[in-house]
Amino acid sequence: MKKLMITLVATFGVATSYIPFENKNTVPKDKISTSEITSVNSSYLNKEKLSSAENLYKSLDFKGGNILQYDVFEKAINGFHQLKESGKLKATSELLTICDFSLSSNEKRLWIINTVTGEILFNTLVAHGKNTGEEFAEKFSNTESSLQSSMGFYITDQTYFGENGYSLRLRGMDAGYNDAAERRAVVMHGADYVSEEFTKKHGRIGRSWGCPAIPRALAKSIIDTIKEENCLFIYYPDQEYLSSSQWLKTV
Repeated sequence: MKKLMITLVATFGVATSYIPFENKNTVPKDKISTSEITSVNSSYLNKEKLSSAENLYKSLDFKGGNILQYDVFEKAINGFHQLKESGKLKATSELLTICDFSLSSNEKRLWIINTVTGEILFNTLVAHGKNTGEEFAEKFSNTESSLQSSMGFYITDQTYFGENGYSLRLRGMDAGYNDAAERRAVVMHGADYVSEEFTKKHGRIGRSWGCPAIPRALAKSIIDTIKEENCLFIYYPDQEYLSSSQWLKTV
């Protein structure tokens, strides 16, 4: 009997010796809320995107062209990813077109970037609307007949031949800022007044009726490159827009 009791005690000791103790500093999994997990995941993903944006920007070769400022690029690439995640932009899209309308219209302020290879496909002049400003853009509108440019994110659509020749339809993605683009017939097209020759004669390139007009000689090549669901971002440092666009929001 004594031997039996000793055996039972020994067995109990072995069985309980492997029960793990609870770390007082560890929060039980059932105590972590879904919102907290989502917040952590979102913060991690945003850091990953930032790192990716920095690496891509560092790989860009601006030799022979104008330099795109990083803060503009960062906003553009952030919106590019947000549009993809929302399903508004196809997941396979690689091209990002950026127009920096904070710069003089005499500068090459349009860039088309392959976000996979880091290659700058085009860097050229681009016009703003007649009532947006003279050499510099100052006023923007989403209203018909305003003859003003509209800032924000666009997705390129189909091509067509119109009054300005070969043209590219644009769909505005920012409500209240450029979502009237199709109704206003704001499109990308070539124009003779977007050239260095015009600048030498008039002191600035010409202006459109609100369209991001590009050099006539490059129009077909550019349009055929970015047509059919690629991202276009027209940047201007308008704080109201920058703080309200759903495509620029981060956690």
